Amino acid sequence: MKKTITILCVVILLLPITSISTVKIGTAEQMLALPPAFSWQDINGTDYTTPIKDQSPAPTCEAFAICAALETKMQYQLQEQYNPDLSENHLYFYAGGSIEEGYVSIVDAAHYLMEYGVPDEGCFPDPHRAFDYPFESLPGWENRTVKITEWGWVDHNISAMKQALIDHGPLIICIHFWKDFLFYFGGVYKHHEGRTVGGHVVTIVGYDDSKNCWIVKNSWGTKWGEDGWFRMSYDADMIAEWYGNGTGVMYIDGVYGNLKPDVPKVHIQTPLYYHTYLFGRGIPTLFKKLPIQKAAARILGKLTVQVTTENANSVEFFLDDVSQSVDTEAPFSWDLQASRGLHTLTVRATDNHNNSSLDIEDIYVIL
Repeated sequence: MKKTITILCVVILLLPITSISTVKIGTAEQMLALPPAFSWQDINGTDYTTPIKDQSPAPTCEAFAICAALETKMQYQLQEQYNPDLSENHLYFYAGGSIEEGYVSIVDAAHYLMEYGVPDEGCFPDPHRAFDYPFESLPGWENRTVKITEWGWVDHNISAMKQALIDHGPLIICIHFWKDFLFYFGGVYKHHEGRTVGGHVVTIVGYDDSKNCWIVKNSWGTKWGEDGWFRMSYDADMIAEWYGNGTGVMYIDGVYGNLKPDVPKVHIQTPLYYHTYLFGRGIPTLFKKLPIQKAAARILGKLTVQVTTENANSVEFFLDDVSQSVDTEAPFSWDLQASRGLHTLTVRATDNHNNSSLDIEDIYVIL
């Protein structure tokens, strides 16, 4: 979510003309050929989209929207549902983003994808922080990246967007929204009441003429909207026009690189961010406005750190970047030992080929 959308767009004025293109559509034959409904959630019975993620509390929506489109294209290219998980934080920060400034230029992010690519989440996991912080992706991340050969703008009209959605894959759109959008629970959204809140970047994956709507993937977690998704009316008037020659609707194409790196995967299951643990039992955090880092897991009493892994033969546990324990037998775990206060919990999974992946979470030990 953004408090402003105008600062995202001024950079496009500086782009060389050869770096972008615009998808247009105008012939009657093309418009008549469009199916009445289409979605990347159902291509001949296969859902090529990936699970909903949660960017909170950071304003990193541009990277989440681009990676959502890219992950879908990766699965479609390999004709396999394997839920690739790209590092939104790598794309956001390495392309020049700042949480404190509140954005990364979506144009800079697209160019970064062309030149350098984005690695898997294990190279730079999201610690869910609402501030900038120093971090470098794992050494060797360059060998775990996915790139694109082109990106461009799509004319802001329904037919052009439908055709681009079919031809190029999910579309990245910049939207402005109103306060009632924050409380959307389902149905086809169209503004009814409330003030304008700001701007946001999301991913269109399909459309449905019977409901006159776009099918859109958000990055606010599964508790918002329709399990994290929403349907936006064709005439919702939400798509924000960009300065210069941008339209507010972007496509990416020409996916290549290490689409399925042979590396371990690791995810911290206990503790979870935005949860409070009372002697090992977790509940969603209720009082989020206390003077404690917003998303940090709050811990009272003893707790066993538990992780899920794939293709790992050992997991090392770190507290504030200091190694605490190495577990070589699954299921991997560690009995947390930490003083009162804020700490950073990091886990590193390693496989037989000495490849590694990370997961990171901030925790606040109360007692």
